[in-house]
Amino acid sequence: MVRWGRTGAAYAVAPNALMSDPGSRVRPLEGGEAVLDRRSVEETGRLVEARTGGLPVRCEQMALVAGIYRAAAAVRQHFENSVLRSADLTWTGFVVLWVVWLREEPETRHVAEEAGISKGTLTGVVRTLESRGLVRRTGHPGDGRLVLLSLTERGAALMRRLFPEFNAEEVFVTGQLDEEECRYAAELLHRVVAQVALHGEERRRLLLGGERPAPRRSGRRRANGGEGADAPGDAGAEGGAEGPHGA
Repeated sequence: MVRWGRTGAAYAVAPNALMSDPGSRVRPLEGGEAVLDRRSVEETGRLVEARTGGLPVRCEQMALVAGIYRAAAAVRQHFENSVLRSADLTWTGFVVLWVVWLREEPETRHVAEEAGISKGTLTGVVRTLESRGLVRRTGHPGDGRLVLLSLTERGAALMRRLFPEFNAEEVFVTGQLDEEECRYAAELLHRVVAQVALHGEERRRLLLGGERPAPRRSGRRRANGGEGADAPGDAGAEGGAEGPHGA
């Protein structure tokens, strides 16, 4: 059974459609239906093949990548409009605070890497957080070229208060999964991140004929240092898809 959902780009199918594979680890969703892409994977594949002159389409991989993007966007939007709104933080701002909170006094380059954002984006985020009295910058005692980040007492108090609320929303957004499914999904997503981290640079150079990517002409990140400079899936460094707890 197929019916159009309220999200415009999604539809709902009967839960049994998800269980066609006897070995599937996916359980039916609560409420008796699952929100999926607008068309079935097979139908979308047929449409794409028709548009490309019959070229074969890897439908499962296409559906997975689309699902990763949609999930990331939905989760980020939920957090920024709920628990992070009360602290006036974006996802990127929270992730930076998270990394600094755990690492205590990391170098800025390591914070950018673990947060999955570019160094330029980090500079703007840190400037904003510093102006709010949440982080401080200090010079590295052994190398004047390096900068260390640490939380102020105000920043540490914010994280102690905010993280339990953030974690409660993590439980909420994964409410359709049990503990085993959460572990399995996290493992699979980690493999996707590892594939890009280990082989992405080589692949990009191959696709670009050995050239480095040209500067973007549109959709450029904000230059005013706002916390929300990176959109979901637009991390400036490998590994950004892991989320705040990839640190």
